[in-house]
This record gives sequence, C-alpha cells and structure tokens, in this order.
Amino acid sequence: MQPRMKSPVFVLPGTREALLSLTKATENCGVSRATFELINLRASQINGCSVCVDMHCRALRKLGEKPERIFTVSAWREAPYFSDAERAVLALAETMCRLSDRADAVPDDVWNEAARHYDETQLAAIVMSIAVINVWNRLNAATRQVGGEFLEQYI
Repeated sequence: MQPRMKSPVFVLPGTREALLSLTKATENCGVSRATFELINLRASQINGCSVCVDMHCRALRKLGEKPERIFTVSAWREAPYFSDAERAVLALAETMCRLSDRADAVPDDVWNEAARHYDETQLAAIVMSIAVINVWNRLNAATRQVGGEFLEQYI
C-alpha cells in the first residue's frame, strides 16, 4: 500500500509540533499513559486509521499491557479485562468519534459515568486526547498513511 501523499503534518510547517504540543498538555493530569493509549487505539479502530491502530498497539505492548487487553479493545463491553474507569473513557471515546450517530452527541449517562471516575482536569485531558486522536486519524485515513516498524521511533 502506498500513501496518497506525505502526511500533512510533514508538509505544513508547525502542524506536527502543534498536535504534539496538545498531546503533551494532557500529560501529568493523573490519567495513566495506558489509559490514553487504550483511548487512542479504540478511536483509531473506529476511524479506520491503520497507522494509528498499529502505533497504539505497539505503544500498549511497550507499556507492558497484556495481549488480551490489546486485542479485545474493540470488544471492551464484553471483555473482562477493563476496569470501570477504563470502560467509562472507552464509551466516551466512542461517542466522541461518532458525534452524528445520535441526537445527543455525548449522552449524559456516558458523560456522568466518566465524571464519576475522573476529576475535571482529568476529564479535560481525556476530552482533549480524544479530540487530538481524531485529528490524527482523519489526517492519516484521508491520505492513506501506512504503518510499520518505523513507528517505534514515535512511541
């Protein structure tokens, strides 16, 4: 498979750095890196971004996550490997990826369950993280970016 073009973040000066800066702003908020990677993986699965699915699976492995947790993210509701807090953010990630699927884009029950597990700063970081991975997914899917071993340098 060949990409349609070089990634826009390598064509437009400053865009890659801007997105990485947004991601950096979510660090040190009390949410684990593994939780962010689970969010990134699930969003990337929904959005059909193969390069991000590849990257975030690699990142989870590097963090020491069990294979069962990685390969069941797409079926998290039926899998026994996730905490209630992780389930809450995976549900939030799904609704934020599929805003047009319902009249109430992010239903109160989904939001309230996430808010039950995370404080306002943590929720802000989670919402920002979901928004940023959606940007990456859309850039990569539209231009058909290809994953591979080179991704190790980014995680």
